[in-house]
Amino acid sequence: MGGNTDRIALDLHVHSDASYDGHEPVELVLEHAADIGLDGVVITDHDRIEASRKAAELAQEFGLVGIPGVEVSTEHGHLLAIGVEERPPAGKPFDETVERTRELGGAAVVPHPFQRTRHGVRKRNVTDCDAIETYNSMLFTGYQNRRARRFARARDYAEVGGSDAHHLMNVGRAVTVIDLDDPVDRVSDVAVAQVVDALRTGRTRVHGMRTPVHRSTIQYGVGASRKVTYLVTSRLPYVRPRPRAVAEFMTDN
Repeated sequence: MGGNTDRIALDLHVHSDASYDGHEPVELVLEHAADIGLDGVVITDHDRIEASRKAAELAQEFGLVGIPGVEVSTEHGHLLAIGVEERPPAGKPFDETVERTRELGGAAVVPHPFQRTRHGVRKRNVTDCDAIETYNSMLFTGYQNRRARRFARARDYAEVGGSDAHHLMNVGRAVTVIDLDDPVDRVSDVAVAQVVDALRTGRTRVHGMRTPVHRSTIQYGVGASRKVTYLVTSRLPYVRPRPRAVAEFMTDN
């Protein structure tokens, strides 16, 4: 019997402890993804891709499809580069980063668009991409997801969902169902190129549920407090910048 898997469910937006605001090692994320019935997750750490490449290599051991990726800080906001082995340079213009993502064999996905408090790209700067994250589970009212959905549909962009999880229990709160052009025997046989092609051609569907508000609030608060603490301590003489995770991130980027 062959070719019995023609669609997969992926969480395309997950952070590991390699992100300054992440908490979980990739092995634990993969194990949890398998336990809850996902076919794969894409680790999209902030401007770091090493942990994502590791996760992609380990994925088959958990019966998952392995897809590397990264959340790139462009000049105009964040961009998910899905399916790349190399991180596009940070700090470049949005359209240039989209082009570089494609050159590296990936799909350019706009996460939490228009949300400036989360470094979302402004509407006027989204001139080209492969897909829009129209369901991000880290929401309060759902207004921004609805706004993203209207934008994507008006411009015929593919729609994707992602949990934007920084804690383990939020993984899988939003998923992207991808229809494969070439069915496979096992999920772990799915090639990265198949996923990238599906994102580029719009063979996607979104399923999501709200991350509980108290969890969203905690995640926002922790991330903001870490950034503020770093900004304060980095300006004090004779004081080592804290927290260490943010200091190391800022030094590397």
